[in-house]
Order: sequence, then structure tokens, then C-alpha cells
Amino acid sequence: MRTLFLFIFLLAGITSCTTKSFDDSANKIANSKVVKGDTIKIANKDIEYDVTIIDAGFASWLNSRAFPRNFYSLNYLETRNIRYVQEWNNRVLQPQRYDRNLYEMQINYEAGIRYGYEVNYLIYNYMIYFQNTYNQQLFGRVPPR
Repeated sequence: MRTLFLFIFLLAGITSCTTKSFDDSANKIANSKVVKGDTIKIANKDIEYDVTIIDAGFASWLNSRAFPRNFYSLNYLETRNIRYVQEWNNRVLQPQRYDRNLYEMQINYEAGIRYGYEVNYLIYNYMIYFQNTYNQQLFGRVPPR
């Protein structure tokens, strides 16, 4: 099982274990739920990736301000996530220039791996939330929400 974790409480990271791809049909049965407070977790035995997002306010922001699922195409989300994660990782490597409390850990997000719609949707929306909440600009124009 491949595990991706996105822990955010003024820090972020995705940790991956094994290498194995899967098709998007498994993603249709992903369970997305608020676990405890503002913790969002996607977990399913049939899916190779788990995402956990912990950040005060993100769950309510996601439910009230994010565009609904399937508003964006999977290709759009993947393209944006690649660019956001690249810039995020660049900032992690420059702690003298960027706030260490915001960019503590690198995110291991690979372009060739199919993470599925739900994983990409949550990562994308977290990046939008993060940029708006902490007044950061990772790549291009940040959608105001």
C-alpha cells in the first residue's frame, strides 16, 4: 500500500512508501471525511494513497468555499499540483529566505504517478487555502476564495 500524508499545521509533507500505480476507478470509492476537529483523511484499502490534512480552518474552508468536486478536470489539478509542490519544495530548501514554520517538510509528489481525483482535489484545495490564509504565492495568480 502506498501512503501519502499531508500534515499541515503550519507544516506540510507527503510521505510515500512503495511504488505502484492504480487506476482512477479505485478513487471513486474513496472515503473523504472529517476525522477529528479540522483533520481530513482519505483512506480506503483499495486505494494506494492516504492523505491526511491537519490545519485549523481547512475543513470548514473546504466545505464552504472550495469549488465542488469535478469542477476541475483531473489534468488541471495534476498540472497545478506539480507546480505548487515544486515551488513548495524550493521554499523548504531555502529556510533562510522563507518562513521555516510554513515550509518545514518537502512534499513527495511525482508527476508520473496517478494519485486519483480525490487526492489531487484535496492537495490542490489545500494549496489554495494555504496561499490565501498565509498570504503566500506559490505559482501564478492565486484564486481568491
